[in-house]
Amino acid sequence: MSTVTVLDLLGFDPFAPDFLRAPYRRYRELREQGPLFRTPAGMWLATGYAPCAALLRDPRFGHGEGPPGRNRGARSFLTMDPPDHTRLRALVSRAFTARMIERLRPRISAIAEELVGGMSGEVDLISALAYPLPVRVISEMLGVPPEDRARFQGWSESLARGLDPDFLLPEKMLAERDAARDEFHAYFGELLVRRRAEPGGDLLSALVTADELTTEELLSTCVLLLVAGHETTVNLIGNGALALLRHGALHRFDEGGEGPERNTAKAVEELLRYDPPVQLTLRFALEDVELCGTPIREGEAVMALLGAANRDPEMFSDPDRLDLDRGPVRHLAFGLGAHFCLGAPLARLEGAVALSALATAAPDLALVDPTPPYKENLTLRGLAALPVRIGPPA
Repeated sequence: MSTVTVLDLLGFDPFAPDFLRAPYRRYRELREQGPLFRTPAGMWLATGYAPCAALLRDPRFGHGEGPPGRNRGARSFLTMDPPDHTRLRALVSRAFTARMIERLRPRISAIAEELVGGMSGEVDLISALAYPLPVRVISEMLGVPPEDRARFQGWSESLARGLDPDFLLPEKMLAERDAARDEFHAYFGELLVRRRAEPGGDLLSALVTADELTTEELLSTCVLLLVAGHETTVNLIGNGALALLRHGALHRFDEGGEGPERNTAKAVEELLRYDPPVQLTLRFALEDVELCGTPIREGEAVMALLGAANRDPEMFSDPDRLDLDRGPVRHLAFGLGAHFCLGAPLARLEGAVALSALATAAPDLALVDPTPPYKENLTLRGLAALPVRIGPPA
């Protein structure tokens, strides 16, 4: 009996170095096969904006309970369907409204300015700014002690790699992801005991005192908020900075500049479209259904290639061009529908603040490596490192 490979299933190798560096050329080739098509091995791929948007909005597609490919182990509300998804999301959504997040702007700005102010010479922008900024912000929101944050990086990286569907990952990576989840659960289990005894003004205290979650739901929600609360933003800042530097456009985020063209909020939306932190999502048909006129059988999987949809010429003119004046940018970087990213307001704010801090304090920032390395992830697209130079060359 022949073995079906990832290449057979998807029609491309998502972990090939050339694809990791530049996936959009391959996405364009896939779109030429149709906005929604089935690979010879039986996987439905949505490459066009219309089917991806319809898939995300349609409640007849979900994560399901049993089809192959769904991540094993404890589930967060990220991979739940209603009514559990609705119930759990509602408990934490109040902390992530646009109004609540805007109150964090002074603190986020202070952290960004502190981090950028400590940079000089040649530095890795990921480890110097893109990673520590969102980690500190979400840790403070949750009430995680500062001395514990360094413990999270390895666990978070393993969990982020594990966001790819199980059938794409080797057993070793699955085991590392499951071990990281166990470490997180053990840590948050101890922290939640302390918060029950001595509640504070943080999100963890609010969750534990609400008394509406089981212990397993509490733990999985804490892990989701911490990991999702920074991993995608790391990629937004890193991918965004790389795009701006390659196009000589970092100055557009300079807060000292003048003119209506310096609309950082609009520019962030274009960066999210151009090179989104989240490249795909997987859904299963919960019943026999038609998607944009194509019949999908109950239990069949559809992979929505959000990175491809965000470059669909049917939706965006000249989609491979970075246009910071483009608008309105109705991208799918944060998804749509019931699973629209809960942390979108926070990610947008952190991205804008981080890039503005860079442009203001380091206007002569330059790339050291024009082709920096990427992490071996498919779902999350982000740089492993981004070497830059602050100041003129030595």
